[in-house]
Amino acid sequence: MQKVTTFLWFDNNQAEEAADHYISVIGGDSRVVDVTRWTAASPGDDGAVMTVRFQLEGAEYIAFNGGPGFPFSEAVSLSVECASQEEADRLWDELTANGGQESKCGWLKDKFGVSWQIVPPGLGEALTDPDPDKAARAMKAMLGMKRLDIEALRNA
Repeated sequence: MQKVTTFLWFDNNQAEEAADHYISVIGGDSRVVDVTRWTAASPGDDGAVMTVRFQLEGAEYIAFNGGPGFPFSEAVSLSVECASQEEADRLWDELTANGGQESKCGWLKDKFGVSWQIVPPGLGEALTDPDPDKAARAMKAMLGMKRLDIEALRNA
């Protein structure tokens, strides 16, 4: 078990669906680790899912069915370093499907309201190119994008 774990508060009955969705989208070393349920002595419905501990590529998260009291905001996001533009495009499409929302500069909100940054390979290098003019052009190009296109950034 990792010492520090990201804890995600979902509206009632979304924690399990969200964990399953993220596992299917991210793939690789991703799985449900544990599910805990509310008891008769707790504020939730007896037997309903309270938390889902899950892993995405080995990193642990906890999804909690806490109710509508604390919605997600862009102040916290999950960042995914992609191995290829194709992976970035696939993740973008799957995470914005069914009610997700595109934002700008590689950010999006999924259908649960969780913010993600989808980072194609080479983004850091394009933005920190030793040629300051080239780096500035890449930054300007990125600021005009929603889904990041690494080839367009390199060619800026």
